[in-house]
Amino acid sequence: MTTYVIDGMTCANCVRHVTEAIAAVDGVTAVEVDLDSAVARVEGTAQDALVVAAVDAAGYRATV
Repeated sequence: MTTYVIDGMTCANCVRHVTEAIAAVDGVTAVEVDLDSAVARVEGTAQDALVVAAVDAAGYRATV
């Protein structure tokens, strides 16, 4: 499991957008996004760069 810090989330709709963006990345088998702690926990074999790029494309910022 990899944990990413997500910047820019302010509401449940943001969580949905980030979750959908990460879930669409090849190799992701599970994703849990928490608004209060501003993190995403991702399971699978996806490359970090692809997860970060997907979050960025959704309008947020992710760091490992």
